[in-house]
Amino acid sequence: MSSTARVVKLSEVQPGSERRWPSGLPEFDRALGGGLVPGGVTLIGGDPGIGKSTLTLQAIAALSGQMTTLYVSGEESPAQVAARGTRLGLDLSEINMLAETSLDAIVEQIGALNPKVVVIDSIQTLFSEAFSSAPGSVVQVRECAAELTRLAKRTGTATILVGHVTKEGAIAGPRVLEHLVDTVIYFEGEPGSNIRIIRALKNRYGAANEIGVFAMLEDGLRGVSNPSALFLARGQEISPGNAVFAAIEGSRPLLVQVQALVDRTGGNPRRVCTGFDGQRLAMLLAVMNRHLGCQLGGFDVFVNVVGGLRVTEPAADLAIVAAIWSSLSGIAIPADVVVFGELGLGGEVRPVIGSALRVVEADKLGFSKVIGPPVNRQARERVEDGFLTPIIRLEAAIEAIRDCSAAR
Repeated sequence: MSSTARVVKLSEVQPGSERRWPSGLPEFDRALGGGLVPGGVTLIGGDPGIGKSTLTLQAIAALSGQMTTLYVSGEESPAQVAARGTRLGLDLSEINMLAETSLDAIVEQIGALNPKVVVIDSIQTLFSEAFSSAPGSVVQVRECAAELTRLAKRTGTATILVGHVTKEGAIAGPRVLEHLVDTVIYFEGEPGSNIRIIRALKNRYGAANEIGVFAMLEDGLRGVSNPSALFLARGQEISPGNAVFAAIEGSRPLLVQVQALVDRTGGNPRRVCTGFDGQRLAMLLAVMNRHLGCQLGGFDVFVNVVGGLRVTEPAADLAIVAAIWSSLSGIAIPADVVVFGELGLGGEVRPVIGSALRVVEADKLGFSKVIGPPVNRQARERVEDGFLTPIIRLEAAIEAIRDCSAAR
């Protein structure tokens, strides 16, 4: 069989920006890198009930007024989807809905309708008659996703696959599923909280680790343009165990409140983290013991990142340690002080990526002091003298926090 593919020199190819279709949800578009890309395949994963179907239905409703779309559900009937759309106040007049689990039937309908955007909710419900295994099996998920990806590339259809997650938080099915698609987005959020965070773990058309922030309300997901306001408890009484951390999520700087509680244990000491890595916490406690003399073997230590955000960057080290030290010592960190910096095993405070962005964000939001590693001259020139206290050792950071507390 002859092939139409030919070898080209990359120097002869004219690079151009990818065409984008805004979804009508700016926070979703931010995570995508600007919107849906024709022929691109996006995988959205998250816990049951976290908002995956709501997000995709809102996006389809916004896009349907501009182009032909198709919403495929293997879990809900048209009546159920229509009821949900009505409750969300969406315009359903142009949405094409197909309740089907057969891959062959879905491919046939896509060929007949020729939509620009297709949503499959969910990929684990589909099956191909070419394989005898049940829907949701490794083979079925892999092959159905591969066929839909080939179809998207061939027709230029922007395709969104909704995926279930396992109890470990990974997309159910073969790991290869994440390699097949162009973009992988995960929903994050704590039980009982209405804050939803979508994070791009992979993006061939934009920056990875970009986030979008939503509030889940009665009428659906609403974007949050100033997420720092959600993650900070401004105006509340200052209490020991709280610290404000200047984070970078993707290209977005935001300020986050971290909390710590240190309490005497009656048995084996517990280390419990919400929104932070437990193994890294163990390392930080060892650093505190060696360089601050904080012996925590007889104490339980609880760490919480407010708002359901999951912090993974090492720049949070100094804020976590500061919150733990504050809880242990009973000395409150002033609410207008921001802390960030990576800690080394030797107690050194290391520079981190985006320091200038963090400092400027703290200044913009009205904070009066930043304690962290030294930043470049350009960042120092953008803030007043004394706003940044540069430190290179953990001991110096704690002493700076003591001074701030004593001055209040």
